[in-house]
Parts: sequence; structure tokens; C-alpha cells
Amino acid sequence: MAARRISVRKILEILKLKWQDGLSNRQIAVNCNVSPSTVSDLIQRATHAGLSWPSVQQMTDKELEALLYVDVSTRKPPHVMPDWQQVHKELSRPGVTLKLLWWEYKELHPDGFQYTQFCYHYRQWAKHLDVVMRQHHKAGEKVFVDWAGQTFPIYDPVTGDIHPAYMFVAVLGASNYCFAHLFPAMELNYWILGHCLAFEFFGGIPVIVVPDNLKTGVTKANYYDPEINPTYADMARHYGVVVLPTRVRKPNDKAKVENAVLHVERNILAALRDYTFFSLDEANAAVLKELEALNNRPFQKLHGSRTSWFLEIDKPALKPLPEKRYEMRQWKKATVHMDYHVEFEKSLYSVPYKLVGKSVEILATQTIVEIYHQGMLVARHKRCGPYQRFSTIKEHMPFSHQKYAYRSPEDMAARAGKLGKHAEEWAHGLFERCEHPEQGYRAVLGLIQLAKKYSAKRVNNACKRAITYGAYSYRSIKSILEKGLDRVPVDHPPQLALPEHENIRGAAYYAEKGGDERWVLNRH
Repeated sequence: MAARRISVRKILEILKLKWQDGLSNRQIAVNCNVSPSTVSDLIQRATHAGLSWPSVQQMTDKELEALLYVDVSTRKPPHVMPDWQQVHKELSRPGVTLKLLWWEYKELHPDGFQYTQFCYHYRQWAKHLDVVMRQHHKAGEKVFVDWAGQTFPIYDPVTGDIHPAYMFVAVLGASNYCFAHLFPAMELNYWILGHCLAFEFFGGIPVIVVPDNLKTGVTKANYYDPEINPTYADMARHYGVVVLPTRVRKPNDKAKVENAVLHVERNILAALRDYTFFSLDEANAAVLKELEALNNRPFQKLHGSRTSWFLEIDKPALKPLPEKRYEMRQWKKATVHMDYHVEFEKSLYSVPYKLVGKSVEILATQTIVEIYHQGMLVARHKRCGPYQRFSTIKEHMPFSHQKYAYRSPEDMAARAGKLGKHAEEWAHGLFERCEHPEQGYRAVLGLIQLAKKYSAKRVNNACKRAITYGAYSYRSIKSILEKGLDRVPVDHPPQLALPEHENIRGAAYYAEKGGDERWVLNRH
């Protein structure tokens, strides 16, 4: 039965309302005063004819009617519909475009869709995909990283206390292949380690890492020039990746990782909710098992799984891993002290003495400490152990200090001992209080110089008085000598008398209680 024809003007109106304005068939029928079945028939005919908006506006009335109302006997067979799932997958490969895929389609089907219709039908098909799946990411190009919002309980086997564990999540852009790992805290060192483990799990390195603008990795968010944490940037250099944070207030930028986090929380953390874990290692072993199940689970709206897409698309495009895993390096800004040393983790490291008062940057690994000034490496030390207070390189010293470079505190105290026993005792006390032996060396050398002016006997007596008052500095000795206090005998240090008060109990009170007065006094 021949279809009921309508005017070309109404045909164009119906096609415009459908393809440009997106109205439903029923809404179009009301607006154009035709039946819904007429609208449905027209849209179906136009689709089979490979028409699109606004290309139909360029046709004559006869051309348009000939395509829409061709006799069944002379109607051309419908165009071969491409495999849109395969088209979608191919678009993830580097350099592949819809234009290239259309050319390949036309080589196989010369009478197939023209490019405009090809693109239109693909976009119509893609509408049924989730927003995350519709986003096109080239193979091996991006990995999205974030912390999951939900924590996981780890039980202390001794106390029974519950400690929260935090889930690091990474997802590859093209295949949606996921990685997840639990850590005891959302700190920088665990953030860095999470990246290292993710790269090793993937077996390669992507081009770009996309974090959210969290403080762990991004010091200052900025659309044009975000400031990346120095340690995070150092890790990126080691692996040869670019850190490109998501744009502020652009939710689609975060859709990929947020969707992955949601899957991890629902399919891993929720799946393990009834289990009790007493260590992170035990919990992560269970997480890995659930992670494999998640990656192997078939997609709902596409063929294959995260794993199959990863093996086919992402993995071949990843860059190879470096020979060694990144070693965590800490950065710290410091000012060079007057003794040409800088402090890091309670240890002191020397730099060239001409940098005294200058600002430097300290970069430390577990084994090495490097110091930079204006981007140039100026010192490199082996990192001090827990009981090693300083590391001094002889060449960093002024020439006048270098001849004492290999002296020990014991040697210097022995030199002071030539002035008398009190001078030697004072030198030992000085070194016990010095932050760095070099400071003590200079004070002892100054002591010896004072003996040339005031005599060894007077300096020795000055040291005796200084010990009594706990004064261990070169200036104290010099002041005692200048004021002649070394000639004043000192048997006991002066004590401040406490005022009488009813709330202050004397030694007699404790003696009555059976206490020891000496113990009471020695407590202070």
C-alpha cells in the first residue's frame, strides 16, 4: 500500500522538529497537525534514505520526494549499517578519526552512507552509552587518579582498635581498566607509592596523569598553570609523564575517575564489608582478587570487558617501565646557617661557605641528600643515620677551617686540657651542647687564643667559674676574663631564696613523712 504523501514544506518542518529540535513523534504530530504514525513513517523513510538535517534543505522538492516515496519495486536496498561498537573502540586508537573509519567503510560498501550520515548515525548510537563511556581517550594516553571517599576498617589484633584505610584508585582512559590499593593515610608518600604500584600493575606508563586538584599532589590549582607538588613533579620526571590536573568546576573532567571510584566502592569495598582484616597486606590481597573480578566483568552496553579492552587497546600503547621504581624524594627549602650547614631531619649538611645566608632547596631520598641553589646542584651527601648528627665536606669549609677538618671533639678537648683540667672539662661540656662540632672547634680555638692574652691559669679559672654557672660559650669565658671574675673564688652556685608562703612546704615537712631531704633538694 502506498504511503500517504504530505507536502514538502511539512516534510521539512517535521524533519527539523525531529533532528534539530529533538521533539518526540507525538509532540511533532500535535505541532504539525498530522498523526503520530505519519511522523513515524516519515522519520523511518528519511533514516533509511540516509538523509540528515540540514542537508535536506539543499534538495529540490522532486529529489526529496523521489528518495522518500520511491516505489518498492525500484527502491534501493537499505545502506549497510556499520558495527558501531567496533567504530567506538577503533576511535580509541592513536590517530584514528571518524573520517578515516568512514573511508574504510566506503571501500567495503561503496553504496553505503555518506560521511554526514555516517557521523549522524554514530552519534545517535553513542547516546545510549554512559557519559563516561562516550568520552574518547586515546589508547595509552591518560590515567585518572584519586582517593576514594569511603574508608575501609583495619582491626588491631592486640587492642581491637579500628584504623581506617584509604583506597587509591587509578583508571586508564581508553579501556577503563582499574587499579586500587589500600594505604594507612592520604599522605604524599602513599600518593606517590600508589602511582608507582599502578604503573607496575598496568605494566607500562601512560602519557598523562590526571589527578583532581587535591592538596596531596597540586599545591595551587590554576586553569593555565597549576602548581604541582615538587615531589609529585619529581616522580613525573622519573616516569616521563605529564601531570595535568582536572579543570576547576569542570565535572566532566572528573567523570572517568569518579565513575571508577564508584565501581570500586560498590564492587570491592562493599563486597568485602562482612570480612575482618587485621593488616593492610591481608586486606590488599582481598582487594586484588575483587579487582580482577571487576576488570573481567563484561560491559553492560559494549562487547568485552575492561581487561579485554586493556589488552587490545591500552596495553600496546603504554610506554615501558623504567628499570627502577621511583625512590621517594623529599623537598625542603632552607637558609644556609653561618656555619655553612643546613638542617634536614635533625642532621646538618655542609654547603660551600660562600652560600652562607642564601636560600637553598634540599632534595632527600632514603640514602642521599642533595642541595640546590638557584637550580644548580651545590652539595651531595650520603644521608645521615639515626645517630649521625652531621656531614661535612672539607672543600666546603673556608681555608682557615680546613686544617682542623679531621680533628675530633676529643682531640680539641685535649688541646684545651693543656690550659688546665677545668678548661678540658669545659670543652667536653661545650661539645655535648653544640648542634655541630664545628661550632665547638671555633670556641676551643678562641679559648686557646685567650690564653695568649690572659695566661693559661686565668683561662682555666674562668672555665671553672663558667662550669659552675653552666655557661658554655666563648663569649662567657671572654666576659669573665674581661671583668676579672676569674679571680673571685666560687664554691657553690648562688641560689635564689624562695619567698615564705603557706602553700610552700619545706624540707622538714618531707623529713617528718620519712623522706630524704637530700632527695628533695636534688629533685631541683
